[in-house]
Amino acid sequence: MIVQQESLRLSEYSSLYDLIVPNTNLLRRINDLIDFNFIYEELQSKYSKTQGRKAESPIRLFKYLLLKVIYTISDVYVVERSRYDMSFKYFLEMLPEEDDCPKYFNKVS
Repeated sequence: MIVQQESLRLSEYSSLYDLIVPNTNLLRRINDLIDFNFIYEELQSKYSKTQGRKAESPIRLFKYLLLKVIYTISDVYVVERSRYDMSFKYFLEMLPEEDDCPKYFNKVS
């Protein structure tokens, strides 16, 4: 089941992004220039709206893949870096205090 995130998530720490991630940062510029909602439109017919578990955000998963390509890094490293790199968190639309990643990335062997 795919559910588009409609509610704005706020944090008292969100203003940190303005201090730490400059306007000239590549990821910030990409996020500001590209509307990634086209991903939901492309995948709408592929998911059931009533059955199954809630899917991970397809936009976030797409952005993880984009980070891998831009920085030529592994799955494990992109997820690890998204836990502490504020530009990655900003790009992935994570809250500054969030330490969340797709559940299947937690299984590092």
